[in-house]
Order: sequence, then structure tokens, then C-alpha cells
Amino acid sequence: MGARMNEPLWGVFLVTVIPAFLVSVFATGWIARHASKLGLLDRPNARKVHTTPIPLGGGIGIWLGVVVVFAVGSLTTWMLVSNSDWAKTFLPESVSIYLPGLLSRIGSIWLLIAGGTVLMMLGLLDDRFGLDWKLRLAVEIGVAIAIVYGQHLQLTAYIDAPWLTSILSVLWIVMLINSFNMLDNMDALSGGVASIICAMLSVMLLSTPESSMGQPQLFVAAMMLTLLGGLLGFLKHNWPPAKIFMGDAGSYFVGYWIAIGTLLSTYPDARGATPHAVLAPLCLLAIPLYDMVSVIWIRLREGRSPFQADKKHFSHRLVEMGMTKTQAVATIYLATLTCSLGALILPRTDMIGAGIVVSIVLAMLSLIAVLESLTRGTDR
Repeated sequence: MGARMNEPLWGVFLVTVIPAFLVSVFATGWIARHASKLGLLDRPNARKVHTTPIPLGGGIGIWLGVVVVFAVGSLTTWMLVSNSDWAKTFLPESVSIYLPGLLSRIGSIWLLIAGGTVLMMLGLLDDRFGLDWKLRLAVEIGVAIAIVYGQHLQLTAYIDAPWLTSILSVLWIVMLINSFNMLDNMDALSGGVASIICAMLSVMLLSTPESSMGQPQLFVAAMMLTLLGGLLGFLKHNWPPAKIFMGDAGSYFVGYWIAIGTLLSTYPDARGATPHAVLAPLCLLAIPLYDMVSVIWIRLREGRSPFQADKKHFSHRLVEMGMTKTQAVATIYLATLTCSLGALILPRTDMIGAGIVVSIVLAMLSLIAVLESLTRGTDR
């Protein structure tokens, strides 16, 4: 069965990452050239690190990469299932066996895309006109509630209280939307971190069978790989020196899509022998969550609103320690990759091993916090 499971994996990559990349890279380039006419310019101010106006709207390219791929995929799946002769002609049996299952989930994926589209449009309006944080937060919560209760999403936490896991699922979505929004403060930072997380989560899903069927988790992996392609296309234009930013339109959509992917994923193996694998999302997202929590803590400690933008983010603090912006981004990439590697180990180890993995992640975050505190002490 192992050989049959591995045959479609390259095909999943080819029909997700590559087309999403192509759509995103061309769409983002077009938006960058026309951003001024569209009123999508991020002008420098005291809390931003760039010194000249930079186009916004890169998030539209990321979103388009995902939407176009799933639109073509949905139509193709429907046509192949409707005509079994086509499926036999164009696809090997190892791939065609998945088509009925994919068709059954097309309705769900488009509801998820609809939720992401609402958030992308919310972010785009904020990029263009500037919206009050209360309105933005209300819409984020509304979309999260609609998706969680409409799709019956439940955070896997082994809590026998569906009402509580539903609330936690809503909070998880809202938290990740805002964590990636906060992380979007330097060239290639949020997009690069999200790319690492999507790639590592995809590897985990494709190598961890779904508990009910014992097959690779192709559906959620396809979601993450498609976003990866969209992000890579955007990064082609966002790599320092950035020609365009993703803006709130991108960070909202990216945070939402990753949150949904982590909620839909199955972490324990088919035997249920690795319940501790549910900690994988916390390892994968340790760095974005650290950035968000530390920034909010600093703002509250200084008596300011947690929603007041500033230059107190993890990346900014690394620059204050003496790093260049490029070094700061590379450091965050490496920290994200290290924590994500721990997530890959969780489904493959026992409880003791899981404890070691979690300890390593916590030790890394603690090391970062200690180094930051030492630097602040030296400055004083």
C-alpha cells in the first residue's frame, strides 16, 4: 500500500504549487504596476521601516492563486467523475480513486474560500481606506463563527465539550489572522514564514495517514500547497527590496487559510497511538504566536492599546539588537523552520519524545526572550 500512497504525491504538487505560483506571480506583478491608479500605496511614516511609497495589494495575487487553482480543479474533478472513460484515459488508477472523495468536498472548499474572500476584501478595504479596528475584529469574528459552526470545525484538543472546542476554534482563527497581520512588517517576512509553515504542514499531512481511511491527507495538503504556490509567486515581487506588500488583504487571507488547514488536519496516526501530535500546530506556529503575544504584552505594559501599530515586533527588536533587516528575517526563518521540524517529529514519536520536542520549542522561545532582555539591559 505504501507504493500506491506515494504515486499521487508528485501529482498533487504539480497541480497545486506550480499553477498557483504562475497565477500569483503574474497577478501580483500587474497589481504592482497599477497600484497607484488603484489607490493602493503604503506611504512611509514613523512606525514603518520603508522610506518610499510601496504598492499594496499583493494579497490579491495570493488569493487569486488559490481561487483559480481550486476553480480549475473543481471543474476538472466534476468532468472526470461525470465521465469515467476520461478518468481512465488521462489518469492512473492510483490517482482516479481519489476523485469521488474530492468531488464530495468541493462544496466545503468553496464555503471556506468564500470566508477567505470576505476577509481578503476586508483587508483590501482597510489597505485602501483604513478601517476602525473594532469593525475589522467584528468581521473576523463573524467569519470565524460562520465557518466553524457552518462547517462543524472542531479544534482537536480531547475536550469532551463541543461548545468549548467550537469557541476555541473561533479564537484560533481570529488569533492566526491577526498574528500574520502583525508579522507583516518587513520585506518577505510574513510571506516567507507562511511559506515555511505551509511546506512543513504539507509534508506532515502527506506522511501522516488520515485516521479513518489510512490514506494521505490529500485534501488539506492541497489547500496548503496551493497557498504555498500563491505565496511563492508573491515573494517573487516581495523579496528585498520589495516592489509590493501583501497588505492586510494578504495577511488576513493567509492567516485564515492556515488556521483552517490546521483545524481540518488529522494529527494522530490511524491507530490513535500519537495523541500528542495535536500539539503540531503550536510548534509550526510558535514564532508567529510569539511575535503576537510579545507585541501585545509590550503594548499593554506601556499602557497602550494592543491594536496600536508600532515598531515593537520581533523583527524590529532583532534590528535593535544590531542585526540588519535581512539578518532579522533570516533569523526568524530559521527559528520557524526549527520549530516546524519539531512538529514533523510529533506523529512519529512516543509521549517522552513529544515532551522533548515541546521542550526544545519552549527552550528556543525562552532563549530568544533572554537574548532580547539582555540587549535591553545593555541599552539601559
